[in-house]
Amino acid sequence: MKPSNPPEIAVVLVNLGTPDAPTEAAVRRYLKQFLSDPRVIEIPQFIWQIILNLFVLRSRPKRVAHAYASVWDGDSPLRKITLAQVDLLQQRFDQHQLPCKVSVHAAMTYGKPALTDVLSALTARKVEQMVILPAYPQFSGSTTGAVFDVVAKWGLKQRNLPSISFVKDYFAHPQYIQALAESVKRFQAEHGKPEKLLLSFHGIPEPYEQKGDPYARRCRCTAAHLAQVLGLERHEWECSFQSRFGKQEWVKPYTDVTLTEWGKQGVKSVQVLSPAFSADCLETLEELAVENRQTFQSNGGGDYHYIPALNVDAAHIDLFESLALPHVQAWQQNLQGWY
Repeated sequence: MKPSNPPEIAVVLVNLGTPDAPTEAAVRRYLKQFLSDPRVIEIPQFIWQIILNLFVLRSRPKRVAHAYASVWDGDSPLRKITLAQVDLLQQRFDQHQLPCKVSVHAAMTYGKPALTDVLSALTARKVEQMVILPAYPQFSGSTTGAVFDVVAKWGLKQRNLPSISFVKDYFAHPQYIQALAESVKRFQAEHGKPEKLLLSFHGIPEPYEQKGDPYARRCRCTAAHLAQVLGLERHEWECSFQSRFGKQEWVKPYTDVTLTEWGKQGVKSVQVLSPAFSADCLETLEELAVENRQTFQSNGGGDYHYIPALNVDAAHIDLFESLALPHVQAWQQNLQGWY
C-alpha cells in the first residue's frame, strides 16, 4: 500500500560548528568537544586529554571568547550564514516542483544544531532518504571525514537505517571556481586590483598530509584554477595556510609568515580571500580581516583588504543546488513506486 503523503528526501548542509555564546564557559564546552575529536587532534588520546584539560582548556577559552565577542551579532556569523544558506536552498528546491518533498536542514559537527540531533529528528518523521552535503570545498579527514564519522557512529544505534548519500567535496567544480572568480572581480571593481592576491586556506598539520590527507593538494588545485580564471600571472598571487595550532609543523607556506615577508618587501596592496570557508566565521572575520591586517601593515605593508566568503551569494546557492540535485533525483527514481 502506498503512503498517503509523498516520501520526503532531506538535504543536510553540514558545517563545522560554533559555541552557543561568546562566553568563556560556552567556548570551553565547544572547544572540548571539537578538540577531543581524534580526527582533529591525532595525538594519542590519553596524552592529549591531559594536555587538553590541564592546559588548553584553562587558557584558550578566555582569549577565543574575546575574539568571538568581536564578531558576534546576536549569534555567531557561521550559524547565521548557514541557516540563511539553508533557507535559500530550500527555496530553490521548492521551485523545482518535484514529486517528492525535499527539505533542507542545517547541521554542525560540533555545537548546535548537532548533526546527530538533526538525523534523529528526520528519522523520527520517517525520512528514509538523506543527502549529506558537508560545506567544505576541499576534503580533509579532519573536516569532511569527521562528518562521515558522526553519521557512522549515529548509524550504529539505529535499527532502521536511512539511505544516505554524501557529497565528498567540490574543490575544482566549475561553478565553485566561477563563483569565487566573480566575487573577486566584484570586489576589485570597487576597491581596485591589488599588487598581490593571497588565497589563504585553513591549515592542517604536516603529518596529516604525509599520511595521505589530500586537503592541501586540493587547496593548491583550487588556488591554481582560480588564478587561471582570473588571468593572474604567477607573481600576482600566492596560496597559503592559516590557523595553525600547537608546536608541530603545519602545511606551508603560512599565511602570517607570507604577509610578514610581503610587508618587509614593501608590497603596496594585498587582498586576501579564503576559498576553504563556505561561510564567514571567526577565522575569516577576526584572524584574516583583523589580525593578519595588523601583521602585514606592522611589517611595512600597505593597503590590505579581506574579500568575504561566498556566504549567501546567489552563485553559491546555485552551486549547492547543483551538488545536491543529482542525489535528490537519484532518490526520486528509487522511490517511483511510492507515488
